[in-house]
Amino acid sequence: MTRYIFITGGVVSSLGKGLTSAALGALLQARGYSVRLRKLDPYLNVDPGTMSPFEHGEVFVTDDGAETDLDLGHYERFTGVAARNTDSVSSGRIYSTVLEKERRGDYLGKTIQVIPHVTNEIKDFLSIGEDEVDFMLCEIGGTVGDIEALPFFEAIRQFSQEKPRGQCVFMHLTLLPFLAAAGELKTKPTQHSVKELRSIGIAPDILVCRSEHKIPEKERAKIALFCNVRLDDVIPAYDLKSIYEAPIAYHNVGLDRAVLAAVGITDAPEPDLTRWIDVEDRIHNAEGQVRVAIVGKYTQLEDAYKSIKEALTHGGMANRVKVKVEWVDAEIFENDDPSPYLEGYDAILVPGGFGERGTEGKIKAAQFARERGVPYLGICLGMQMAVIEAARNLAGMKDAGSEEFDHESGEKRFTPVVYHLKEWVQGNHKVSRKVGDDKGGTMRLGAYSASLNEGSRVAEIYGTTQIEERHRHRYEVDTKYREKLEEQGLVFSGMSPDGRLPEIVECKDHPWFIGVQFHPELKSKPFEPHPLFKDFVRAAKDVSRLV
Repeated sequence: MTRYIFITGGVVSSLGKGLTSAALGALLQARGYSVRLRKLDPYLNVDPGTMSPFEHGEVFVTDDGAETDLDLGHYERFTGVAARNTDSVSSGRIYSTVLEKERRGDYLGKTIQVIPHVTNEIKDFLSIGEDEVDFMLCEIGGTVGDIEALPFFEAIRQFSQEKPRGQCVFMHLTLLPFLAAAGELKTKPTQHSVKELRSIGIAPDILVCRSEHKIPEKERAKIALFCNVRLDDVIPAYDLKSIYEAPIAYHNVGLDRAVLAAVGITDAPEPDLTRWIDVEDRIHNAEGQVRVAIVGKYTQLEDAYKSIKEALTHGGMANRVKVKVEWVDAEIFENDDPSPYLEGYDAILVPGGFGERGTEGKIKAAQFARERGVPYLGICLGMQMAVIEAARNLAGMKDAGSEEFDHESGEKRFTPVVYHLKEWVQGNHKVSRKVGDDKGGTMRLGAYSASLNEGSRVAEIYGTTQIEERHRHRYEVDTKYREKLEEQGLVFSGMSPDGRLPEIVECKDHPWFIGVQFHPELKSKPFEPHPLFKDFVRAAKDVSRLV
């Protein structure tokens, strides 16, 4: 029997529901239970794929090609369970499905309403694969009281009533603000948040209270009394130096014990936290530091590159060094010498992105790294910029560029070394796209295989010549310039199985210069760092020793 844990938030947003859900999933795994984590988002976008990174942070892509909330990245990093397209849903997707059914006549002429049609659709989503795992953790995005989230709250209320008693647990995260003038934590916002939740028929079983200060026992007792929960179910959640401390920190305050008690499990084995003890040891006992510059266009919001930053942390843990990530806006030296901005770094990473803004700066960053022998990792657009840089400065193609930039400007300015991919093979069928198609869900998305050259640096790093990585892009490097570029030392060391699409390039005579069309950061975990990030940080560490 699958137990459901519904995680909600109150008082303010950005309390860390995703991190708490992920840490709880890791603790339940450590006790021997199987878990799956899901995110239900109230926004009306069908998925985050068309949102600006400034709006919603990065888009996390699953193996099966779903564009999802970045919290699914937390879920995967902490549990190692690969997310699926059935693990993320939004109001937009729910309403789209309901309206499609209405147009088909599936409702047999009934008047379509939020209750029961929208809530039934949400409950159907919750039921997918419910017999596959011991625990299903479902995080509701937003904050209790948000108008757009009401159908989700109503759906989980109904869902819990339809399940046997004890099969569903409600866990509510709130904030205990500290008023310096009064010198005390205030519990009233939490009381009001629980009151709001109870007014829509949901009584929380467990309260997780975020606080920057230690919560006195009398305040915990007050919360328990006025919110009608047991004292042991008022769980303090303090700020941590690293998110990877969360599993052990939550275990120490009894979160996993409270959840198991709420579902009536009294004979659970003690958790094996060996994995997380090792993770903490690697974080806090680093034997050095490397500085890595991320040269991007969304550097004002670090969540835009969340998985990249975490993958670098994982690479540092594997090499027992701390990775100091520094954000460099690609636009600031588009018309200047990049040296004053990039000198002193042990490695340079150029991430993905869309549009022409900042690309000349990224090209200069790739040139700086190539000419100075600085370890370079280009991801997606970062690989394309490295190829354009080599075409311009090594192969003599001064007007080399991307078709994406011409499409954006409406005029032809470049020889397209990078072109709009209109047709490719996905599984056993052919996919076709046009420039004018809808933006949402029309990219090359999800896991694709690649074949690596025998003896190449990437084959050595991966330890194999056959890999599978996740993609999210519309544009590809054109292979018709392959021979010219390889003559200049930029080797196409990874290709799609049919040999049509470049997946990896590397500089032959360079300490460490690799560009990948896919997103390796999406598969990295603290206890299983991605091979590319592990070796990238190793190369940065070696450079740092030489300085």
